Amino acid sequence: MLQGKKILITAGPTYERIDPVRFIGNYSTGKMGFALAQVCADAGAEVLLVAGPVQQFIEHPHVKRIDVESAQQMFDVVMGHFPTCDGAILCAAVADFTPIVVANQKLKREKDNLVIELKPTQDIAAAVGKLKTEKQFLVGFALETNDEEAHALDKMRRKNLDFIVLNSLNDAQACFGYDTNKITILKASGDKKIFELKSKLDVAKDIINELANY
Repeated sequence: MLQGKKILITAGPTYERIDPVRFIGNYSTGKMGFALAQVCADAGAEVLLVAGPVQQFIEHPHVKRIDVESAQQMFDVVMGHFPTCDGAILCAAVADFTPIVVANQKLKREKDNLVIELKPTQDIAAAVGKLKTEKQFLVGFALETNDEEAHALDKMRRKNLDFIVLNSLNDAQACFGYDTNKITILKASGDKKIFELKSKLDVAKDIINELANY
């Protein structure tokens, strides 16, 4: 189905350091991204898996894994490899903000409040969307808590995605930490598909089937 294709997949969170022992992060486990890597490789693709800090493991002769920590590191790897790929599935929960100043030593508790100034990280999906050629595909993910479809459609258009996988934190036993997920796929063509709650491996199969049909 994907024989001979080279696909880049991002997975997991990013950690944005505050000091040598603390960071800003999120609850992403990387399970969805690793399931996608497994399904793509099983379908004959060569997979480059760019993983943030996760406890997930994968052993497959067609999966090459590159571990990163920060949003900037993930950005650099993705931008360096995407031009040689047939497409990308951007599943990682990349931090939107990172501290402007990172302390060299562990910050000590003081009587006063601690104020940390943040700056926006580089937008991986938007940057890849600008690089994408007519021969490449780009699939993104959206995690929303309100006005889910409107935000996802806006993200798809702004970032030049071919389709977007929408997750909602309002769905029980879906998204971060669970072995199951419930998704809606929205396409640039206007098509929409709603899927029931499934294992993340089965969700990955649904996504790759949509990609193969696309």
